[in-house]
Amino acid sequence: MNRDQMQGNWKQFTGKVKEQWGKFTDDDLDVIAGKREQLEGKIQERYGKTKEEAKKEVDHWFDRNGW
Repeated sequence: MNRDQMQGNWKQFTGKVKEQWGKFTDDDLDVIAGKREQLEGKIQERYGKTKEEAKKEVDHWFDRNGW
């Protein structure tokens, strides 16, 4: 599955996202809605990471999950 398909199947991935980033609320997940930039932004907001750190974290997460 590629990253674009994640957006289309977002409801299926919310559990995995919450496992990785437990500080996310259901409202956060609604805002993210499978969009990578939104995911990175919420990581920055909730975890106090830089844009580059958030991007690397998301890249690593995608790679680990085979996307």
